[in-house]
Amino acid sequence: MKRFALTLATAIALAVPAFAGPQYIDGTGFAVSGYDVVAYRSLDQMPVGQSQPEGVRGNTNITAEYNGATWAFATEENRDKFLENPAYYAPQYDGHCAYGVSRGGKVPANPNLWRIVDDKLYLNITDVVVGFFEEDIPGNINLAEGNWPGIEPSDASTNVIPKFTSEGPVSN
Repeated sequence: MKRFALTLATAIALAVPAFAGPQYIDGTGFAVSGYDVVAYRSLDQMPVGQSQPEGVRGNTNITAEYNGATWAFATEENRDKFLENPAYYAPQYDGHCAYGVSRGGKVPANPNLWRIVDDKLYLNITDVVVGFFEEDIPGNINLAEGNWPGIEPSDASTNVIPKFTSEGPVSN
């Protein structure tokens, strides 16, 4: 009976996503600086070593709430898709830099420095960091997955994202 209970507890723990705090929100007041997280799925992803296309800014009149944050979307269709499965569309690590998490910290991420790996959205902070992340994507994700549950919300950096002017979502 003990073995069954331990197996069940382990299965439940692994089935529940690890959260190290609320969604990162910058000065725009929106998750992912107001960029439409559903739109990343329709952008052409470039090969490793090449810059990704810029993300799509959301609209301040088309929003949804999730993980303690307001998310903006370019279209109502994208908002509806997000609401059907927000964990699928939300970036990993509550929108913090994936490489930063792999190194044990929480730093902001630039919504234009993104990559989808194994159907999950990852963001990074600078183009230099993207290079480090891409040197060993599986290894860095593995490190980040191990670090994420132990990173305290108080460990988050409030630094401004270098080379990114956060204009936020567009309004009509």
